[in-house]
Amino acid sequence: MKAVIVGGGSVGRFIAEQLGAAGHIVTILDNDAAVVANHSRTQPVGVSWVKGDGCELGALKTVGVFECDVVAAVTGDDEDNLVVSLLSKQEFGVPRVVARVNNPNNEWMFNEMWGVDVSVSTPHLITALVQEAVVVGSFVRLLSFEGGKARLAEVTLAEGSPAADKEIVELGFPREATVVAVLRKDKVVVPRGDTVLRVGDEVIVLIAGDADADVRRILISGSSAAGPQPATSV
Repeated sequence: MKAVIVGGGSVGRFIAEQLGAAGHIVTILDNDAAVVANHSRTQPVGVSWVKGDGCELGALKTVGVFECDVVAAVTGDDEDNLVVSLLSKQEFGVPRVVARVNNPNNEWMFNEMWGVDVSVSTPHLITALVQEAVVVGSFVRLLSFEGGKARLAEVTLAEGSPAADKEIVELGFPREATVVAVLRKDKVVVPRGDTVLRVGDEVIVLIAGDADADVRRILISGSSAAGPQPATSV
């Protein structure tokens, strides 16, 4: 895989190192000459640095965005990340564009209209993971994909859950919802139709369309299904 990472800060460097170590070809584009000069001396195998402004077509052409598989816009400026995403998608047709959201208030803009396939908002992600760890019997949206068209949600089954002690196949999940994992006492259970859910299980569900209400009805007792926790976009 060929990847271009726009933004050579700590986030961009970490992503590049991980991808490079996995055998992918990675180019980091950054407009700070000092940053490029400093880190290009110790670049890991498979990672190269180029000085340039990711908001300019010429710089994106220089690093070969037109032939890469993914662009990650991870600068510390949301406006720059949006411009990089839009150019990558509209001008170069990059198959997958990932963008970092620095200010959660700007998250609504990081969608397909701006060329973003997946957005990552660290503050919202942390909030959702904290909720997932401490809230029992509530519907917690962990991640959102494709501008909210698909969500990854978690429910920890409480006493009285209508799903407790029943096989997944019995529960009648809609076609738009699939149980993708069950976490039980520090173990991951790969779900099958005959998997029996237990009180205390953390049930991870991939949801598309408008199936959230059906999933809450299936997994949460009526007194606990008052409303979803905030969504996190990724």
